[in-house]
Formats: sequence, C-alpha cells, structure tokens
Amino acid sequence: MTTTSISDSNRVIIFDTTLRDGEQSPGASMNIEEKLEIARSLERLGVDVIEAGFPIASDGDFEAVQAIAKQSTTAIIAGLARSLTKDIDRCAEAVKPAGDRGRIHVFLATSALHREFKLGKAKDEIIKQAVEAVTYAKTLVHDVEFSPEDASRTEPEFLAEVVQAVIEAGASTVNIPDTVGYAYPDDYADLITYLRDRVSNIDQARISVHCHNDLGLAVANSLSAVRAGARQVECTINGIGERAGNCALEEVVMGMRVRKDMFGDVTTNIKAEHLFACSRLVQSITGLPLQRNKAIVGDNAFAHESGIHQHGVMKNPECYEIMTPQSVGVPQTNMVLGKHSGRAALADRLSGMGFEVEGDALNNVFTAFKELADRKKDIYDGDLIALVEQVVRGRSVSAWELEWLQTTSGTEAIATATVRLCKDGEAFTDAATGDGPVNAIANAIDRICSVHGEIEDYRLRSVTKGRDAQGEVSVRVKVDDVVVGGKGLSTDVVHASGLAYLDAINRASFQTVKTDFRDLSVP
Repeated sequence: MTTTSISDSNRVIIFDTTLRDGEQSPGASMNIEEKLEIARSLERLGVDVIEAGFPIASDGDFEAVQAIAKQSTTAIIAGLARSLTKDIDRCAEAVKPAGDRGRIHVFLATSALHREFKLGKAKDEIIKQAVEAVTYAKTLVHDVEFSPEDASRTEPEFLAEVVQAVIEAGASTVNIPDTVGYAYPDDYADLITYLRDRVSNIDQARISVHCHNDLGLAVANSLSAVRAGARQVECTINGIGERAGNCALEEVVMGMRVRKDMFGDVTTNIKAEHLFACSRLVQSITGLPLQRNKAIVGDNAFAHESGIHQHGVMKNPECYEIMTPQSVGVPQTNMVLGKHSGRAALADRLSGMGFEVEGDALNNVFTAFKELADRKKDIYDGDLIALVEQVVRGRSVSAWELEWLQTTSGTEAIATATVRLCKDGEAFTDAATGDGPVNAIANAIDRICSVHGEIEDYRLRSVTKGRDAQGEVSVRVKVDDVVVGGKGLSTDVVHASGLAYLDAINRASFQTVKTDFRDLSVP
C-alpha cells in the first residue's frame, strides 16, 4: 500500500491511467481479463496509483474497476467520476474492494471556454459544485482527488480559488491537468509555482499533473512541473491516450532518474527493470503499434548501426548510451549491422558467433558484407554465416525457397495448406493441416524441411496504404534450442506468413551450419 505522506517532498507518486485514459485511444479497448493482466504488470512495476476506469461509463467499465480493486494488493485503485452524485456513488462501489486503497477521482471543467460552451455555469456555480462533489466523495472514501479539467487554460486567479476550496472540502490530491496539451514547459511550471504561492492550504494536498501530448510536450511539461514542486505525475505506458496520447510513464520516470543533476533527490517507486516487459504487454493487448524510435522502450532505443557509434559503444557504452538497456529491462544493446556499420562491429559480431576472422579474411568478408548491405535492408546472423562460408571457406550455404502455396480454411473447415519448396534446383511438395492457415503452412514446411518449429511470436503490420497494401509479417520461431526471427512481405498476408516462417527455418539451418564449422580455424 502507498503510504507516502504529503510532507515526503522527495517522493513523486506515479499515477498510471493506461486502463482509463489510455483505453480511450481509438482501437485500444480491452476486456476485463486483459485489464487485469495489465494491472498485475503495473503493480510489479511499482506503480503507486492505478486509475482502473470510469465506472459510470458502462457496466463493463464498472466491472473492470471492481475486479481490479479485488485483485490488487499494493497499489491505490482509483476510479474517475464527474462531479455528480450518481457518478461518485458508482465509483465508490467499484473501488470498495480495495478498502483503504480505494480512491475517487472527481473532475469538473474550470476554463472559461468550458464554462461557457460545455457547462453553461458561472464561476461561483463551478466552485459550489466542485466543493459539494469533494465533500460527498469524502463521506464514502478517505482518499479523494480533484481535477479542474482544462486547468492550463483556466484563469490562474480562478484556478487558485477552486484549488483552495476543494482542499478545504477534503481533497488530498489536486490535479492540474493540461487536458488538451496546450501548455508550454516554462508556463506550466510557472502555474504550479503560482498555485504553491497563492493557495494558502496547498501544503495539505499533493499537487498532481496530467499532461496530454498534442504538441509533443507531455513529458517535458510533466518534468517541468515536478521541478516546480508537483509530486504526482499521471501518465500511461507507451504514452497511449486520447488524441496524441498522454505523458509516457517510461519517459518521465527515466527522465528523472537519468538527470539527477536536474532533480536532485527526487525518487519514484518504479522498478525500472520491468518497463520493457510492461510496455510490450500493453502493446500486445491494445494492438497499438510502437514506433521503432520510441524513447526508452522502442526497438531502436538501444540499437546502433553507425560505425562510429558502434565503435564508441564497444569501447565504453556511455559514449552513446545514457542508461544501460538492462536498467529498463532490455536484454542487451542491439548492434544493427547495415551499410553504415564498420569493420570493428562486424568483427565483434562474428566473434560473438564463434568466428575469429582477422586480417585479409576479415577484409574480404567486410567487402562482401558492404555489397550485401547495399542490396539488403536487414542483415541477420544467417546472412553473416553464409558470407563466412562463401568468402572465407569457399562453401555455399543453400536456402529453401517458397515456390508456391495454397490454403483452404473456414469456420466449419479444417485448415489445410499445400506447399512447394525448392532447394538446389530440386522441388518438394507436401501438405498438412493445422489450427488456421498459418499453422497449416508451418506444419507443411516442417514436413518438407524435416524440422519442428514453434512460433513464439507473430506480428503483422501494413507497410503501404490502399487496397493493395503490402503486409509485413514478423515471426520468432524456436527450432530445437535455437530461437530465430523471420520476415515476409506480400500483398497476401497468408503468403507473407509462409515467407516469414520459411525465412526463420532457413536462419535456423544457418545456425546449425555455424555450429558445424564453429571450431574450424579460419585460413
């Protein structure tokens, strides 16, 4: 249970709203079991407050909040409510299983724009309704948070009045949301400072911030607010949320941790080594793609292709990495080999694979590698094995090629695939059944190649637009004790799946070739 007192000036509470605001991302709806799984991951991560949903919104949202409240063991479980009695009652019922860890998060718009066009209320009416809502919520739970919606566009003098009034009514946390992502870091920090100076009872509540990313400033605004004295940050995993999203939890946490020179002794309860796993879980469940260059948890966050960067990282990772990949749960730095890579990076990768290639042999392999990199976007271990075999040893490593495939499937039919593969000029055809067309294709390929692969991960994304868009399938396949990746690209996603699986099988066979020749000396 979170027991941090308001006087603990160095502790920043992490309030995660992935399951509420994050779910409001178009296409990100989750069922109860998925929400429960994410909630468990958030508790492992060390999140202090989980905003589990908006109980009045639907029966499903109510049931999800209630289920999370029953399941939780450490985090405060919050539900969102408008400043209406029916909302507050529903919210209190939903968070009740959490006991003393239940929180009601009440909100009411305060900006002139919202007062005039959305609510049709005067300032005094806003204050009256806010106070009544907080006072009533306080009779149901001891932990009440209040948010003046669109606070960053509210007149500062009026905002201070509202904040003073709701604290007097019993709010122990007052959130200052940048609801539409309009704020700028310096101005937002000034607003927090203004409230700390003008609200006489501000020391009786924790100041929270909730920033949206419409101008790409959600993390910057949140960090500026922390430097100005805010001690709760509301955020989401991967920064998902309404419109352009919310403040990304992983970025704001690591921003404070890495830049201790800017934040002094400020700490959070987050166990950062779980960030990557939690990020991938949310990505998998919501289906929202994560950009490769996403800070902290993106595929490229710890990837280096430039020869200069690779050489520096090999000498000392701090040359180009301000945090270790392991500190956020990423297994290791990814040295991406491509046309910008240098000889040192290639030699290092080959050495890690068991090939000690030096002198003229390394020069020859490097020349062949550069030629291949100009033709091929991604260079994999299998490609490097083939290069060593061909350039250094004069051997050719042949691969299976997919000539054609045909599948039949349906809700009332057993999926069947017929596949023809070619290798060294000879064609092989076989058929198999499976649980769906992709599984049937994999089984047919296994039969032809005399292997048994298990697909551990399967991802499909569109790489072009329109009715004839190409789909890229990425798979991770375990063959014996070897885990390899594979990719396939086609306008037919079933065909792309077959290409990706066969690509993985070929790479696994290259790994076997590598093992066979690992101990041979290189001329």
